[in-house]
Amino acid sequence: MLFPAIITTSHKSKLDHIKLNISIMIQDIHSTEFIKETLLSGELRIVGRFLWGSNYTFLAEVQSEDETLAAVYKPSRGERPLWDFAKGSLAAREVVASLTSDELDWGLVPPTVLRTDGPVGPGSLQLYVDTNIDYHYFSFSDAEKDRLRPIVVFDLVINNADRKGGHVIIGTDGHIWSIDHGVSFHAEDKLKTVIWDFAMEPISKSLLADLEGFYDRLTSEQGLRKTYLDLLSETEIDALFRRIENILADPVFPEPTSQWSYPWPLV
Repeated sequence: MLFPAIITTSHKSKLDHIKLNISIMIQDIHSTEFIKETLLSGELRIVGRFLWGSNYTFLAEVQSEDETLAAVYKPSRGERPLWDFAKGSLAAREVVASLTSDELDWGLVPPTVLRTDGPVGPGSLQLYVDTNIDYHYFSFSDAEKDRLRPIVVFDLVINNADRKGGHVIIGTDGHIWSIDHGVSFHAEDKLKTVIWDFAMEPISKSLLADLEGFYDRLTSEQGLRKTYLDLLSETEIDALFRRIENILADPVFPEPTSQWSYPWPLV
């Protein structure tokens, strides 16, 4: 058996045994860095397994001297082999998606780190966001969907191959989060999403300004580029540059071109 027997849990569990300090405003950079440091260095213990999805995904408790956080642990050992993504690479893609969200200052992805000392090996560790899993993109009101433009641009940037409806959630504080980015940053065009609400609409100047600033830093700051190179291949980073350049050159939300523009299942 690949993994030890553990207690299973459903997404609906209230997780009363874990102190969820989600009241921290993680949009604040200092709080974000504090959470990442806790995720990186805190004592990590598996407390359950999520029963959906094709890869092994665990609910974990991360404890430091000051805080106990709930987190989602995705070990590389538990990744289902894919023909088009390198074996064991999905965890790093989760981390670089969070890094990109931070660099854009859009606050889309919960803090995510790469733990090399996980209970069943290296993997991504992401702050757990308390949410109602039955409330997702296909449940959103028109006003809530209207807030999704940054996520659509984000998916264009990271080349998200799996933006299902359930991969956009709303926290108990009303913040919209983007999750599950393991199949992203491929060098070839892989975009698959259910969010085509803004097709052929111009991308706002504010989003473009953030994107241009990110592009400038990534091309000029050696430290940032090295961080990306630690997580992605040179070819994938070159493709990231090209995608950003294409968006800036033609700043319009794309439209679906075929049935292959959508993920399956949709949720």
